[in-house]
Amino acid sequence: MLNSLSPFLLHWGITAISLWVTSLLFQGIRFSSTSALIVSALLLGFANAVVKPLLIVLTLPLTFLTFGLFLLVINALMILLVSSLVTGFKVSGFWTAFFASIFISVLSFAIGAILPSDSPAHDIQMPHSGMWL
Repeated sequence: MLNSLSPFLLHWGITAISLWVTSLLFQGIRFSSTSALIVSALLLGFANAVVKPLLIVLTLPLTFLTFGLFLLVINALMILLVSSLVTGFKVSGFWTAFFASIFISVLSFAIGAILPSDSPAHDIQMPHSGMWL
């Protein structure tokens, strides 16, 4: 069980750090306390795992029409959703959430790429018999 909990905690920490750095760089994003930051990171992860896929499916024609750029709007909506649910997390408007979501995505990806991965899912091994099928 601890093996499955470790990646979750790592992802939660990366999201929390990304949100914290974003609040330092963007004047329109504020956290009233550390607990608001931690809860926001947890809720953002939950929203990205549950609500975001539903929105992507519902807006699939619009996403195709905009060549995937509507996904940036969905990311901003996830941040606005979390800010409406967490009392200590304030976002000044849509455009702040829009550009902050881009920054959070890039920063989270960069931090995740730097950290070492012990996951065996990334290792591709040839079958022992030499046949792929």
